[in-house]
Amino acid sequence: MTELVVVTIVAERVLEGRIAELVVELGSTGYTVTEARGSGSRNIGSHTFEGRNVRIETVVDRSTADRILEAVAERYFPHYGVIAYSQDARVVRGDKYTR
Repeated sequence: MTELVVVTIVAERVLEGRIAELVVELGSTGYTVTEARGSGSRNIGSHTFEGRNVRIETVVDRSTADRILEAVAERYFPHYGVIAYSQDARVVRGDKYTR
């Protein structure tokens, strides 16, 4: 088992490509994108906007996770509906997640 970090970003669909490129640029070897919907602190559900939100997840080492979270917060939090968080993970085949 390898100790890594799962970074999860839930964002407006329009940001999918930009955030996917960003996580790879900052050191991720890959990511998963799924459709997301829900309601949050603004009491606005994703159904209010055109299309659904996306959930982008990547498994990385701690320093890469920190870089991704900081960049997402700086670039997207002020102007878009985005949340981001990380969780520790014990990963099988950890070598697949590092460069």
